Amino acid sequence: MSERIPMSMPFGWFQVAYSHDLEAATSMPLRYFDTDLVLFRTESGEAKVLDAYCPHMGAHLGYGIRDQAGGGASVVGDSIVCPFHGWAYNGEGQCTDIPYAKRMPPKVAKGEQVIRPWPVRELNQVIFVWYHPDGLAPYFEPETIAEAHADNDEWGGLKLHSWDINTHLQEIGENAVDPAHFLYVHGTQNIPTPDVMEFDGVYRRGKLVSKMATPRGEIVGVIANNSTGPGQATVRFSGICETVLMANLTPVDKENSRAFYAFIQKKVDGKEPVGGVADAIVKDICKQMSEDQIIWSHKKYFEKPMLCDNDGPFAKFRKWYGQFYA
Repeated sequence: MSERIPMSMPFGWFQVAYSHDLEAATSMPLRYFDTDLVLFRTESGEAKVLDAYCPHMGAHLGYGIRDQAGGGASVVGDSIVCPFHGWAYNGEGQCTDIPYAKRMPPKVAKGEQVIRPWPVRELNQVIFVWYHPDGLAPYFEPETIAEAHADNDEWGGLKLHSWDINTHLQEIGENAVDPAHFLYVHGTQNIPTPDVMEFDGVYRRGKLVSKMATPRGEIVGVIANNSTGPGQATVRFSGICETVLMANLTPVDKENSRAFYAFIQKKVDGKEPVGGVADAIVKDICKQMSEDQIIWSHKKYFEKPMLCDNDGPFAKFRKWYGQFYA
């Protein structure tokens, strides 16, 4: 924790990759939650995450050698194989093979966990990992997004963008309850009108209504945003081009975050919209992210900001967000 941002990392489900990033029997290194990790997919297709370092001699399991050089360590069956001495580990953190050993170490012989495994969920074409600083088990689940199903023929493919952001997740999340910043940071026509602002357990729901000028005249646009915990957010834009944005945030460490943005747009006459308004929406939101980054990278967190009557419900948001700190 720093003087600029005096918060620890929140716990919850966080995106670490997209499903298409990881083919069967492959692996890759990750760095999230101020921790080195390895992500691998078994030959049967299950995604698994372990702490990165082999407990034998400390090799990183996410980097292969020889024919695996430039990629991750090899995966055989349901286990990832250490590139240093060939020890193998399954997704539960048990050692499944030491190819040259005549007598197994006691923990291996007993089938005990020797590497920390991380809870994983794969849905919405996304791989999520559960983080809790005290190692507590998950007590809620990530939300399923129907439009993101790979076999949903009514919606197009994922249009992907990502950002590495020099700030804490909470600072990014507070934008969702801050309608005034849209006018001053992003130059919108007006300050969007909050229609819904709800906080319910691990869920947060909001809806903003804004008038937008288009070649077809003025249109009322609706932005409905939902959060499940601090890491998963879904934004639905309607009024011009039906667009769903999976805007997931993941802590790299206490003061650095990664934003995974996946845009999904509704097909028109069975075809994915390309160019025109569809691309303009994506371009504009990406422009807004670059504008927000300037603010986020340099602002300081005030525990008691001096607010006015038309500011958003920051106190309610912070009370809701506070439940995700251990």
